[in-house]
Amino acid sequence: MKSILIVEDESIVALEIASFIKELGFEVVGIASSADKAYKFVAEKSVDLILMDVYIKGDEDGILCAQTVRKTKQIPIIYISAFSDDETLDRAILTNPISYLTKPFNRQELKVAIKIALNRSRRKDDKLMLRKGDVVFDEEFSFDTLNSDLIMLGEVVHLTKQEKQLLSYLVGSKNNIVNVYEFENELWPDKESNENRRRALVARLRAKLNYKFLETIHSVGYRLNI
Repeated sequence: MKSILIVEDESIVALEIASFIKELGFEVVGIASSADKAYKFVAEKSVDLILMDVYIKGDEDGILCAQTVRKTKQIPIIYISAFSDDETLDRAILTNPISYLTKPFNRQELKVAIKIALNRSRRKDDKLMLRKGDVVFDEEFSFDTLNSDLIMLGEVVHLTKQEKQLLSYLVGSKNNIVNVYEFENELWPDKESNENRRRALVARLRAKLNYKFLETIHSVGYRLNI
């Protein structure tokens, strides 16, 4: 049975996550409220995955904790945080997480992220052939144009209807700049331009792509680099 460590200093949230993990059939190896406690679990237990909050008790936050763990063990990390500001995201991305989920987290998205993380470990161990779409982004991501599915390490990443529309449109224009006005007309042909709505959609999709591929061309539009 795969073992998951929860690093979370809010006890109610930690217990909610632990209950959900057990429902999925995985073992919760421990709950740590600080980096020091997390290190103790990692040193003494077999840990296959860490669910990491960013702001935890103690002198080190979750990102520093992840960096320290990664120096000795290649344990996959999924961040679950209430913070999604650019500075925090940029620091988190440097630790190469499987995913960065914001609170309150979506259970389906967490389930998929966990399966992706554990599939990554299985692929390294067993060299399994995993499902891929017909448009390959890199060794992890691909896109199934028939079903508009984003696939990461054999698992379908949950996308909303508009996220699917946007990604399909970007894939169709891959490596070319999509003008802001073309973008909005494609997704909202009967609505007036709305910058906040557009940016929110792009931000959600960028997060599900693990902050790869999707480039913002300032004052012009967007480009999917694959």
